[in-house]
Amino acid sequence: MDRGVEVVQVQVAASGLRLDRALADAVPQVSRERMKALISSGQVSDAAGVLHRDPARKTEAGQAFAIALPRPAPAHNEAQAIPLMIAYEDEHLIVVDKPAGLVVHPAAGNLDGTLVNALLHHCGGSLSGIGGVARPGIVHRIDKDTSGLMVAAKHDRAHEGLARQFAAHSIDRRYKAIVQGRPAPPAGTVDAPLARSPANRKKIAIVPGGKRAVTHYRTLSPLRHAALVECRLETGRTHQVRVHMASLGHSLLGDPVYGRTTHSLRGPLETLNFRRQALHAAHLGFIHPINSSALAFDSELPADMQELFNILRV
Repeated sequence: MDRGVEVVQVQVAASGLRLDRALADAVPQVSRERMKALISSGQVSDAAGVLHRDPARKTEAGQAFAIALPRPAPAHNEAQAIPLMIAYEDEHLIVVDKPAGLVVHPAAGNLDGTLVNALLHHCGGSLSGIGGVARPGIVHRIDKDTSGLMVAAKHDRAHEGLARQFAAHSIDRRYKAIVQGRPAPPAGTVDAPLARSPANRKKIAIVPGGKRAVTHYRTLSPLRHAALVECRLETGRTHQVRVHMASLGHSLLGDPVYGRTTHSLRGPLETLNFRRQALHAAHLGFIHPINSSALAFDSELPADMQELFNILRV
């Protein structure tokens, strides 16, 4: 594997620090945890070429260390010039507004033409390697046929900072969905654990002992035999909004897995040739993992959902 080499000289201010901390402070694009792993695996040597494998050893001012940085393995496919709608970008991260139909990362059946391929082209290969071969930069994902906002990391430190927020459920994620019927009450909370369905491993279901999943919903607009709702995720599980709303008897319009279109709604869906779950990641808020600024982004309903909304308007 191709490798880059970063040479660091310990400054007076870093004298006496642990080796992993001193080197991570000097190479900000590499997190301390990754630096620790690099040291332990024999990727750090001194000026004499001697390997140092103890992350806890103390440093001295003036010492020089060479760090071999393995480059992330390329994704299954090369960068591809796929158009992106960019909501925000800096040297650390990028927020994109993903269209419905675009797969997030390469996998069996979709080895190219993905968001990852587009990001590799746009970012010139400068993406976090934590996601591995197929998922560089990817911190979270949304379903192929769900549209809306996603954040990707350009280096490992940004990735780890964002991942900590997702793990702590502190990311503000709100989806807009068009559901069958009108929820009663019009606002509420679904707190029901999710896991792979014992009856069908391709589906997610409410399963006792599954991962905790909490969705807060509120009706934004009553429609004919339907409603536009906002779903705020307290947790972020696979298919969470789709399964939780279906559990209330208000499955998402167009959902081919968890919904069954009622007769009264079949006509509008067929008129518009609407073939996906009516779900859009409309709001994304988080703390910037490097400079700690508060960021928040909003995305309008895409054209297909707006047309569906208009045709169902009371």
